[in-house]
Amino acid sequence: MPQQPYEPASPGGRPPEGSSGRPAEPPPSGSPAAPARVLVVDDDPTVAEVVAGYLERAGHVVDRAGDGPAALELAGAHRPDLVVLDLMLPGMDGLEVCRRLRGAGPVPVVMLTARGDEDDRILGLEVGADDYVTKPFSPRELVLRVESVLRRTRPAPGARPPAEAGPPSAGGLAVDPAARRATKDGTELALTLREFDLLAFFLRNPGRAFARDELMREVWGWDFGDLSTVTVHVRRLRGKVEDDPARPALVQTVWGVGYRFDPAGRDGRDGQAVRGGCEGRDGSVVHGGREGRDGSAVRGGRETG
Repeated sequence: MPQQPYEPASPGGRPPEGSSGRPAEPPPSGSPAAPARVLVVDDDPTVAEVVAGYLERAGHVVDRAGDGPAALELAGAHRPDLVVLDLMLPGMDGLEVCRRLRGAGPVPVVMLTARGDEDDRILGLEVGADDYVTKPFSPRELVLRVESVLRRTRPAPGARPPAEAGPPSAGGLAVDPAARRATKDGTELALTLREFDLLAFFLRNPGRAFARDELMREVWGWDFGDLSTVTVHVRRLRGKVEDDPARPALVQTVWGVGYRFDPAGRDGRDGQAVRGGCEGRDGSVVHGGREGRDGSAVRGGRETG
């Protein structure tokens, strides 16, 4: 009997198992995501029906599409607040659908991928997916991840924005959280949801080194997950904020730890920046190497695990 692409809710009220094999965490108390219009794109009608049912019970309005062209047509008629997008679609695959959706305007995307298809998952993150869930998945975990993304783009009803001294800025970079706008030397940057959140977090915490699991918790809002997600987003962010992404000065790799945002690095005043090297999956530095698609270090042109 083939494995179904979703896992039924756990019996006895136990929390569902997440894609990492650990129980999914509940959303923060008192901060539910506001009801949203969600577009579910999957060519398996059973999966689409189950996902739509759980999202509707969570209070969201759901549109469903079975392929890429239908998804684009629906998105054009009723712009969604978020898209749940299967990577493997007939004809136009999920990567192309994601690119075209993003070309029409910013929209958060949670991608569904098959377990073990790491290269495809990394590609999904690189084209701008904000999160992913691997099949087989718990529908309740998927709803939690959808609402985690929505909370970062659509504040809960009656929620007040956190008090801040002003929009964070440093090193020629600035973000306006209310407008979801980021600039470099006055020029607006085209950032995805997670890239914006990551940059805003770095700007609020200059000079401090963060491990990737800390960034996953603080920026993504999850206590577990594939840490290569952080690696990919850091690399994408560097490509947009660094003068020379191959020699990052602002978002620096800290050997054996993770990453640090240093506004002074752009002026060359920080001698601790890692230059001419890269970080592997664990944050360690490989001097004279480069980084593979999945964040692993590449030595001498060969990618290592």
